[in-house]
Amino acid sequence: MTIKSFQEPSALATELNATIAKENPNVLAMLSDFGKRIFFPKGILAQAAEAKQKGKRFNVTIGIAREAGQPMFLPSVMKQLPGLTPAEALPYSPATGRPDLRKAWREGLLAKNPSLKGQSFSTPIATSGVTHALSLTADLFVDRGDTILLPDKYWENYNLLFGVRFGAKLETFPLFTARGGLDVDGLRTALAGRKGQSKTVLSFNFPNNPTGYSIKKKEAEAVVEALLEAADAGTNLLVLCDDAYFGLFYEEDLLKESLFARLAGRHERVLAVKADGPTKEEYVWGLRSGMLTFGTKAVGDDQALYGALEKKVAGAIRSAISTCSTLSQSVVAKALAEPTFEAESRGKQKTLEARAGKVREVLAAADYSDVWEAYPFNAGYFMCLKLKGDAETFRTHLLEKHGIGVIADGAHDIRVAFAGVEEGEVPELFETLAKAAREL
Repeated sequence: MTIKSFQEPSALATELNATIAKENPNVLAMLSDFGKRIFFPKGILAQAAEAKQKGKRFNVTIGIAREAGQPMFLPSVMKQLPGLTPAEALPYSPATGRPDLRKAWREGLLAKNPSLKGQSFSTPIATSGVTHALSLTADLFVDRGDTILLPDKYWENYNLLFGVRFGAKLETFPLFTARGGLDVDGLRTALAGRKGQSKTVLSFNFPNNPTGYSIKKKEAEAVVEALLEAADAGTNLLVLCDDAYFGLFYEEDLLKESLFARLAGRHERVLAVKADGPTKEEYVWGLRSGMLTFGTKAVGDDQALYGALEKKVAGAIRSAISTCSTLSQSVVAKALAEPTFEAESRGKQKTLEARAGKVREVLAAADYSDVWEAYPFNAGYFMCLKLKGDAETFRTHLLEKHGIGVIADGAHDIRVAFAGVEEGEVPELFETLAKAAREL
């Protein structure tokens, strides 16, 4: 009987770890136990990729049935997909995603984040949605018992993802000051509390879910300064930029770039990770298409470093879901190439910006101080109200008596997705919210 142990890194994992150690030993130190052990095997997918390039006569490597020179298909399936060929919709994609989509997304990052020009960052890896990109990051860098620093207004799924799934501890710092701006001093205090720790993981989500707040340019400069000061003091920082709502900015003085653009390639002790994708940016929620990008400073060959991380991510994808949806990737890739795409996207953003403006107008037109206080918001899909009463009681009363659904987030906060109502419906919505609150 042959018994294999998978608790120690294999030769392939050891080779990847050696590359990472050579180019940036701080990144190796931040890897989780799984992150150190994972690798992309020279198995079916790797051999099939080689055969796709060179197997011109016959390619019998992978479990895809073929017929008449293309993937075998059912007409009843393909007739649901006008505009796509069987080859675009049905085969497996590479573990890291369609190369053309990855290239297009990288070009898009440069176009939307001018500060990235000349900086070191990887080619984005396709994932099955932004949540999957976050989970893959945790695969590689979060061990049970690790601490995740994040603002106290955060997406509730972080509890399941980082807390329940990976066994991490969530430690919060205030998102807002008493005056309503970003609490940079709170961030500095949280970083100071991590002094002496081998690794600090931070998660930033701007535009923020649930509050709809995105940071201003001066706030961003202060955040970057605080992070670089911590890195200079010897702290290894993994900074996760959850950019699910990136691009949906509604005020002029906001940072119109990702924090990732200000951190990528800046410091050898800072590994910036960008989790984004077309899900919210391009209004394709159910396609479950996301992207994962790395940015740090290498000793010599940054592409060797990113290549090693890419293989580890590919191994994590292979071990969990094999590959991501080819159909979703093809739809997004073809849409990005359409000449009308940018104008269409800007048009939808203007619609959401108008709805946000209408919310601000309604809140300013009446005195609601007896029932709630509105948190600052300037971006994204949401805004939050801090109720004078109990959030869950209000939520159920509003739903049962008035037929309106909102999210209760904590003891007093209510999240309102203004993205889901027409601009003309906003006054009625908030009038009813206030009426329900006063009934209680």
